[in-house]
Amino acid sequence: MGRIEKTAFLSYRRTNAPWALAIFQDLTHHGYDVFFDFNGIPTGDFKEIIVENIRERAHFLLLLTPSALERCGEPGDLFRREIETALGVKRNIVPLMLEGFSFDTKTIASQLTGELSVLRNYNALNVSVEFFPEAMERLRTRYLNVALEAVLHPATSTAVRIAKEEQAAAAAAPAVTKQELTAQEWFERGVNATGPDEKLRCYGEAICLNPNDFAAFNNRGTVRNAIGDQEGAIQDYDAAIGLKPDYSAAFNNRGVARRSQGDLKGAIRDFDDAIRLKPDYAEAYYNRGHARRNQGDLEGARKDFDDAIRLRPDFAFAFNHRGILRYDEGDPEGARKDYNDAIRLKSDYANAYYNRGNLCRDEGDLDSALKDYNEIIRLKPDYADAYYNRALVWQEKNNPTAAIADLQKYLDLGGGERDGDTEEVEEMIDDLQKL
Repeated sequence: MGRIEKTAFLSYRRTNAPWALAIFQDLTHHGYDVFFDFNGIPTGDFKEIIVENIRERAHFLLLLTPSALERCGEPGDLFRREIETALGVKRNIVPLMLEGFSFDTKTIASQLTGELSVLRNYNALNVSVEFFPEAMERLRTRYLNVALEAVLHPATSTAVRIAKEEQAAAAAAPAVTKQELTAQEWFERGVNATGPDEKLRCYGEAICLNPNDFAAFNNRGTVRNAIGDQEGAIQDYDAAIGLKPDYSAAFNNRGVARRSQGDLKGAIRDFDDAIRLKPDYAEAYYNRGHARRNQGDLEGARKDFDDAIRLRPDFAFAFNHRGILRYDEGDPEGARKDYNDAIRLKSDYANAYYNRGNLCRDEGDLDSALKDYNEIIRLKPDYADAYYNRALVWQEKNNPTAAIADLQKYLDLGGGERDGDTEEVEEMIDDLQKL
């Protein structure tokens, strides 16, 4: 015979902390024993603390916003591991759908892979700012008022102690306001927005409502960096780091912005800090490898790309850039292998086809080079340099008509990397027309 339990584990992304705290405060007010990772449990303590507390509690509350599942494809993602643990021990899983989350959204559906694919089959509860008290009452009276059939497992003394410490810290936090939750809504709208102007507006609204929203500053900085406003981006990353000094993503992103400005020393310092805070941060190793290569530190760059790939074996961009480095070092076979792996992992990766095509052309394998350039142009018809390099192949294969057509297309697209070399290309066309 099943039994009613008033114990729950709260699983959430740190960016959704106000929602998590509000739910924690409501449930504890009504007598529930809730595990809430308020301060942040170190990754190394996952098995002893997180797993033990999931196994000890009857209900598993899963906070889902449009951005929550984004990193679930990364190896070792703690959010995914929490979900998989709850599935494995058959807890009463209740997905709480916030900020317009829907399992039918294309991007979200693509993230529900492996064991996570079953989540759409669970009875989910919609939660909104406007009807938050009503949603919490429904959660308590319907979703949690069910008999548990699975066996609960007593946690270790360490897991119990840390759970109590986290609960005490969360209980001491001020009550979450409607304004904070509304800021969360604006943040998620920014995540879902398609254009940079709308993203900037939404993140700006979130920051106005909650000036302590470090994630909104970080995301707005990323949008600003993407549109070429590196100064504005760095200001936002500074604010995010000021609010959360252990925010590894903000250090990494500020490093990317500084690298774009040509401040390689500053960028490397930021990547160093990101890695110090998160030693398994594959993207930070990858970005530091870029900066080191730009500095001329090929050995350091090679080590960083190696580490990025070790941490993320499916990191197509790292394979591609390690291939570039290997080619520069005089290792064409190693470069070819890396380009092949990059394309295997990401079949629409135009830059990897481009680099492999260039390698084949340099080695005199014109047919393979032509095949790669054709694929680039199929994937990305506005890839100007692919037309230029394919024209060189046509020229070597004694097909001046095809070479002229590609050179003209290259000029029509603005000249690619050789912008300003219009006169030289026009002379090439003239010479080919005389053949």
